[in-house]
This record gives sequence, C-alpha cells and structure tokens, in this order.
Amino acid sequence: MKGDRVEAVVDTGQGTQTFVIEATRAGRRIEVATSRGVVEVSEVTRGGTPVRTGRFMSSRLIALVEHPAHEGRESAVEVSTRRRITTTGEAIS
Repeated sequence: MKGDRVEAVVDTGQGTQTFVIEATRAGRRIEVATSRGVVEVSEVTRGGTPVRTGRFMSSRLIALVEHPAHEGRESAVEVSTRRRITTTGEAIS
C-alpha cells in the first residue's frame, strides 16, 4: 500500500549504511523474502511485477524495520498481553 516503507541497516565494514525502500504509488506494496542468506526487499505492483528491489546479505544486515502506512484511527490494532505468573516448581500446562 502506498506509504509502506522498509528500512534496512547494513554493516559496510567501516560503519553502517541505511537503505529505504518505499511503496511510492497507490496499489504498490512492499514484499520481504529471505532465502539462502539473502534478504530481498521489493516494491511490487498489483500484478506482482517488481519495480524496485534491494538485496542484502543477511550476515551484514543489522536491522530490518518495517513501517506500515497509517490509514487512520479506524484501522488501529488493539494489542493486549497476558502474563501468567507461576511460583517456583509449578509447571505451565
């Protein structure tokens, strides 16, 4: 979706470098795929044609941060956590 973006922080050996891949037009999306030690980030059209692609060696990748586009308050996701506190010796089933 337009506005989605992914930041990739890569170790260059002499520091770090940040790459940003963003869905620049309506109907485009960002896809992230990992295979054989390579992380591939692509901007893809509705039909599945890659427009822009970045490939990074996973051994050099420090961080991969996904920033989804904001659609408004109606699309907010509610997150709740539930913790179970156990005493020593009590098993969790």
